[in-house]
Amino acid sequence: MFSFKASAFLVLSTLILVFFSFFISAGTAEDGVVLWGTGRSVLQEGSGGNGTSFVLAKERTRRKDPLDGLKYYTGGWNISNSHYFTSVLYTGSPLFEVALIWFVAFGVFLLLVCGYVCCCRRRRYGYSRFAYALSLTLLLLFTIAAIIGSVVLYTGQGKFHDSTKSTLNYVLEQADSTVHNLKNVSSYLNAAKKIGVDQVSLPPKVQNSIDNVNSLITIAANTLDSVTKDNKDDIFRYLDSVGWFLIIVAAVMLALAMLGFLLSISGLQCIVYILVVIGWILVAITFILCGIFLVLHNVMGDTCVAMNDWVNNPTANTALDQIIPCVDKATAQQALSESKEVTFQMVQLVNGIIGNISNRNLPPNAAPLYYNQSGPFVPLLCNPYNPDKTDRKICSSGEVGLTNATQVWKNYECQVSNNICTTVGRLTPSLYDQMSGAVNVSYGLYHYGPFLTNLVDCSFVRDTFYAIHNQHCPDLRRYSRWVYIGLVMMSAAVMLSLILWVLYARERRHRKYTKLVDSASGQASYERKGP
Repeated sequence: MFSFKASAFLVLSTLILVFFSFFISAGTAEDGVVLWGTGRSVLQEGSGGNGTSFVLAKERTRRKDPLDGLKYYTGGWNISNSHYFTSVLYTGSPLFEVALIWFVAFGVFLLLVCGYVCCCRRRRYGYSRFAYALSLTLLLLFTIAAIIGSVVLYTGQGKFHDSTKSTLNYVLEQADSTVHNLKNVSSYLNAAKKIGVDQVSLPPKVQNSIDNVNSLITIAANTLDSVTKDNKDDIFRYLDSVGWFLIIVAAVMLALAMLGFLLSISGLQCIVYILVVIGWILVAITFILCGIFLVLHNVMGDTCVAMNDWVNNPTANTALDQIIPCVDKATAQQALSESKEVTFQMVQLVNGIIGNISNRNLPPNAAPLYYNQSGPFVPLLCNPYNPDKTDRKICSSGEVGLTNATQVWKNYECQVSNNICTTVGRLTPSLYDQMSGAVNVSYGLYHYGPFLTNLVDCSFVRDTFYAIHNQHCPDLRRYSRWVYIGLVMMSAAVMLSLILWVLYARERRHRKYTKLVDSASGQASYERKGP
């Protein structure tokens, strides 16, 4: 049924939503982010079918699978395979582990520091000018790195949001275009049923076939239209939410880094320690986000490679066929055949009127077929199809095509009085209008023939995927990488800044104490010496 087109043009929207959920992948990341190898699909023999099963992005998705004892997953891109999802998620595991280790280790460190401060008192402080200068310098550098990471994250999320929105808009435009074309085909078929030339209309069998096909087309168009409208707002709302969330993360981490730096050099240790606790939790969260967006970056590449493999190697047995069932061609083929049949019959009907009535010199007693037709013969209409409904390449001499028939026939129109021609001509105005209507319907159905052909062989979906792969995928992968890099820079910089806040506060406290001790010692020595 035509409803498979709804899935076809919403597949990208579905995948984009998958990107923002926990179903995100591991494996080969482009541009050197994670390099498990780049690859192309290969053909493997199907185990239970007569043909071959094409594995999409097989080499790219070859990753360790936790559900299979860390053996390498070889099933390719397949959103219905749980092993694909677990192998995908495994890519982010290093960063998830970093987040866990950081949270536990730094938490233990904070507990030890608190216990040491509360329970142990040192009698003297050690102070190193080098340690003080180094900690201050590193703190400044890591704060700058956090600022740069926040800028990269903010810029990357903006461009990623725009490129994702552009991709979704393209998909929605294709869906809207399909709905528009389906409705046009439906309207032309409806018009064909009502067309009558000199009280002659299409055969009842053809009209019944039109009703059957038209109902299928209407259902398909309405389904695609409603699904698109129902999901469009939700998709963009989720996309906007992700964008705002990343902006908030960038702003909070930037404010944390700068505020911690300023408070550290100002000596407000109590507030600094509070920020250390807050930063401890936020850094763990941002490392988790790093893992998620690393996985997202890899999913972008997986999906783009899978689409490109599907375009370059069209086959009925791929994971994409689960959401784009192009093997179900019956309805599309029926609509295409019916449109050709209606066009063929409509041209035959018009030519029958021209040959049997308009171009015959009938006697007056042959009314109503006689209307005083005279003058040059009206040229026949060129049928674009042969009787077997194959395309007709060349028109016969003296025939006119669908594109200019109405203009040519206008020269054969006569003026009438009481439906009788009073001037030279072979077409009355009413007959000319009926023939023009039949030509317009035939031309419309013929015009949408390639569109219906594309539905039959799924070349329309392949063209859409080809455009997405070449025009949208590069930006999606590039800017998802920016987001990942920005998060990593920001997380690492703030993590190291937290450690340096503690160390710098210690060195600053020791420096202050040493100066006080030196000042007191100098004053005491001066007093002992006396004037």
